[in-house]
Amino acid sequence: MRWEQVYLAGTGVWLADRADAEAAVAAGAYDAEEHAVNRIRSVSSAAADGPDDLPAPEMAVRAARTALRRAGRAAERVGTVFHSYLWFQGAELWPAAAYVAQHSVGPAVPAFDLLQQCNAGLAGLELAARQLRATPEGEAVLLTTADRFAPPAFDRWRAERGMVYGDGGTALVLSSSPEDAFGRLLATATRVDNSLEGLARGAGFRAGPEQESRPVDLGARAEEYFRAHRNLRAATLRTAEVAAESIRVALAEADTPIERIARVVLNTTGHQRMAWQLEHQLGLDEKLSTWEFCREVGHLGAGDHFAGLNELLETGELADGDRVLLVGGGTGYSCTSAVVEITDAEGGCA
Repeated sequence: MRWEQVYLAGTGVWLADRADAEAAVAAGAYDAEEHAVNRIRSVSSAAADGPDDLPAPEMAVRAARTALRRAGRAAERVGTVFHSYLWFQGAELWPAAAYVAQHSVGPAVPAFDLLQQCNAGLAGLELAARQLRATPEGEAVLLTTADRFAPPAFDRWRAERGMVYGDGGTALVLSSSPEDAFGRLLATATRVDNSLEGLARGAGFRAGPEQESRPVDLGARAEEYFRAHRNLRAATLRTAEVAAESIRVALAEADTPIERIARVVLNTTGHQRMAWQLEHQLGLDEKLSTWEFCREVGHLGAGDHFAGLNELLETGELADGDRVLLVGGGTGYSCTSAVVEITDAEGGCA
């Protein structure tokens, strides 16, 4: 989908203190072979009873306040809030988005939990752009994400091969006005294959969360699925095809050849996974990615892309006119790609 008059007005991130990966290996919490392959240095980890001992929605609120401050006048026009996450938000049967909205933009703004696993941030970006198309000129949408992957129910170091999960909140303000914007959204493209949902579910269903093994083992679920269907190679190839089509369409809609891309932000994975996507799907050099940031904070659930874009702005690695490709991907399987053009790099993190 090609977008006209959709602008990025502010980003914000809140991250916990870092837990060292080598220390986790020495303590037996993190597999040494996984560490060697992933090359993760540390992960954002909120310690119980520590200064960053916050529930996930509060992490989102803190990120949102930063994004709103940076968004200038667009912050006053937020008419919708989308909040996304993977894991427990602090209470059962509770709309976390309402809390995020109440403590960031106020009690009267409609707020919705938006769930599409690790692709939810970018999928929400596309939905927000559609929302802006149908609203009065100048309106804005606040997008937030947050997760806290707390033990004993979730083991950040061993939940899934090829990545380590990090705690934190992220936020992005999308606006239909160029006023106070740092960039514009050129295009997005979402492609899915719902037949792959079993990769995250496993072979069957459970009556309730108490019947799930603890800590959660996402790798075991995928193995269940493969044993039942015996199509590991086909499933792997299909996810790659879905992602490639999403990327191709987004670039075409944005009239942007891959050579025009200045930086790329992917889901945060270990080095082996990320290098494969950069080399085989995109043909881009690692230095154009946010790998150095990724290996410090870990996989932030649905928030990798907002966090990565925020990092590029805060570290001064973007210039006016640069085009950034953001590529999502979430079990289900869905992939959303987005092309953003930077119009005011210095104003993006003011």
